[in-house]
Amino acid sequence: MIFKSDINYRKQALVKLLISIQSQEEAILKALYDDFKKPAFESVFSETSYILAELNHTINNIHKWAKPTLVLPSLLNFPSTDFIYKEPYGKVLIIAPWNYPFQLVLSPMIAAIAAGNQVVVKPSELTPNTSRIVAKIISETFDKNHVECIEGGVEVTQHLLAQRWDYIFFTGSVVVGKIVAKAAAENLTPVTLELGGKNPCIVDAKANLKLAAKRIVWGKFLNAGQTCIASDYILVHQKAKAKFIDYLKEEITIAYTENPETSPDFPRIINEKNWKRLVALLENETILFGGKINAQDCYIAPTLLDESGQESLVMQEEIFGPLLPVLSFETEEDLQRIVSKYEKPLSLYVFSENNAFAKKIIQQYSFGGGCINDTVVHFANKRLPFGGVGHSGIGAYHGRFAFDTFSHHKSIVKKANWLDLPFRYAPYKGKINLIKYILKWFS
Repeated sequence: MIFKSDINYRKQALVKLLISIQSQEEAILKALYDDFKKPAFESVFSETSYILAELNHTINNIHKWAKPTLVLPSLLNFPSTDFIYKEPYGKVLIIAPWNYPFQLVLSPMIAAIAAGNQVVVKPSELTPNTSRIVAKIISETFDKNHVECIEGGVEVTQHLLAQRWDYIFFTGSVVVGKIVAKAAAENLTPVTLELGGKNPCIVDAKANLKLAAKRIVWGKFLNAGQTCIASDYILVHQKAKAKFIDYLKEEITIAYTENPETSPDFPRIINEKNWKRLVALLENETILFGGKINAQDCYIAPTLLDESGQESLVMQEEIFGPLLPVLSFETEEDLQRIVSKYEKPLSLYVFSENNAFAKKIIQQYSFGGGCINDTVVHFANKRLPFGGVGHSGIGAYHGRFAFDTFSHHKSIVKKANWLDLPFRYAPYKGKINLIKYILKWFS
């Protein structure tokens, strides 16, 4: 297949994809709005422009990324020249989620194509309008034997997972991620799992509280909280809690007005099932701000919750919606007790002007990635790998890391013939001390 060996073919296919997305951007934005009232600004910021930038970056670097890498040879192999070749895995399956239904299907697909793979993508059935336009763009851009989009529900996903693949890339919940991993294990298929978790947001008493509130509100309520790297709960120092809550309320009102339901900038919950799940989390909680709901429109206001107990439903699972528990702490032992109760999160955020404190938090806890004095924005840097650890995911991607994710790194030693050192060959009598010396100093 030409796309496996011809890098120019892959590059031209990606150029064609770039042109197609540019020409249909308005239709993509409309599809996202029709699916869950996603504002055009958020769709451009987190979906179309992000993908266009990813395409440009990949197109400009594909030849460099695909080039064999020369590495320093071992003296044991003298004389030799050693390389790492980037080889496509083969047939790749990409299963995408509904929360960023354009970006999270196209981003891994771009990398898989760049690496030379044959790709099948399965967009989410919960965003049918976006799924439909993704399928249209793919069918118009690629040969079906190169890239194919298969739409459908759970039964389609189950059917696809029952097939044998050379690589599987899944973005979604931990529960489904375990199902994907189990299916992949049947054929020892390598996987990347981009999952989630309860992402803590730690606010020190020495933080810039007003700016912290502004940045947390933006990152949390972007996409109505339906973001895998959104803050899942806040841990604010007891001394700063009252003032910080006032700042949070103020920033929510500035962003979405006193009635966010009428704001054109606040999306809706994806469907009734998820809306009911979120409403159930509000039971027996102390609401500090927000809390308004509308079943007909799958609307839940940006909501702050006070001191949710760790035994409460809202603290038992990833929220994935516009509910934000605000907990307090006094000591680092308090932080340790709360954060360590949960599996390793996909993200962690810490706000502090005490550099030693922020550095200690970042080093103390294991998590996928995060920020000091901001939220979510680490996702935007294509030079940073994005991925989880433990229950929050396996593997990472973005930029060159994504190309490497979808490439098998093949090691090659090219041995010269003009010299052939005899010590490695039998008979071995009298050579043990020599080989010990060589392996100690020259391996």
